[in-house]
Amino acid sequence: MLGFQAEPTQDRYDVVIVGGAIMGSSTAWWLTQMGFTGRVLVVERDPSYEKAATALSFSCIRQQFSTELNIRISQFGADFVQSLRARMGGDDRVPELKIQNFGYLYLADSQGFADVLRASQTVQAAAGAGTRLLTPDGIRAEFPFMAVDDLVLGSLNTRDEGYFDGYTVFDWFRRKAREAGVGYLADEVVGLDLSARADRVVGVRLASGRRVGCGTVVNAAGTRGAQVAAMAGIAIPIEPRKRFNWVLRAETPLDRPLPLTIDPSGAFVREVSGGTYMAGGHADDDPAVGFDDFAMDQSLWQDKIWPAIATRIPAFEAVRVISEWAGQYDFNTLDQNAITGPHPDVGNFLFLNGFSGHGLQQSPAMGRATAEWIVHGGYRSLDLSAFHFDRVAEGRALVEAAVI
Repeated sequence: MLGFQAEPTQDRYDVVIVGGAIMGSSTAWWLTQMGFTGRVLVVERDPSYEKAATALSFSCIRQQFSTELNIRISQFGADFVQSLRARMGGDDRVPELKIQNFGYLYLADSQGFADVLRASQTVQAAAGAGTRLLTPDGIRAEFPFMAVDDLVLGSLNTRDEGYFDGYTVFDWFRRKAREAGVGYLADEVVGLDLSARADRVVGVRLASGRRVGCGTVVNAAGTRGAQVAAMAGIAIPIEPRKRFNWVLRAETPLDRPLPLTIDPSGAFVREVSGGTYMAGGHADDDPAVGFDDFAMDQSLWQDKIWPAIATRIPAFEAVRVISEWAGQYDFNTLDQNAITGPHPDVGNFLFLNGFSGHGLQQSPAMGRATAEWIVHGGYRSLDLSAFHFDRVAEGRALVEAAVI
């Protein structure tokens, strides 16, 4: 457990972050960059991160969202990734990263979804994204290996959109936070102690039997976010949803890079390199699952994913699966958007939950915003108040039309 403490070094911390994957570590690092002088503790139940969404992600970034705020969040993410070394103080140990801009290609086979793509492209263009709408003939011209006869429209952006090395970004958030004095503790939060008026969290109880006092608690617990919120008497609509992934090798590689292509069936596939591709999706029946359920559904590839991608790209009729795994989304059942900011009644309990599959790309902006709230009591860059808990309490969905 390199870099993890065996036990807390203090009886009380100014900030306790529950969950040390990319959201928790981004927040911790940003606190160090904003001159926060308090003591910060990150509590992580699995120091290997083996099953964390951070480790199992497709690790892609896009600007093709339907809401301006999500677009702006990912634009900042793209800039952050590609200026990582400079943002980390010019440290020569930090690699220079680039985005592999194969892009995203959304495909519509109905007029209704085509209208959604058109409306989203208008919002994206106004925000400065490079999204282009393609007719079926336009799709065929750019990707002649693709079957398009059933399609109505496509939406493609290849600027600051594609694969990035998300795990390296996470690793440097974590390393730099630790070097700046943030403590990382291998333990699990099992309870929260509230004040007599139940308006503040005053202590965090750990599986080891220890207890630490706290000034602020950040819930960055991923799929366990609802479980942590419940410890403070708060209900949020977050549950684990399983997502399946395959790496495959094509007998006949495509003659040009393949965008992350989202088929109308829900299956998606993207370029890796050298005739290797990644495909993903989920079953039509998509229930909540157990926190530790990462078992593969062996029929899903054969019955849904492979037929869909081979119909869309006939060259994929001859492929060989070389690896496969299941991950989990922290799925927000209300609107598949993040829940951020403080709880209106338990004021020192901050949410960082419900990213529904786009958390990795949003982590630079989300960690920055959470740190701003802790340090300044409000946002200084992007205003994320649209993601606050009040919409959950009111059942008011912030609809994002481009969730995969």
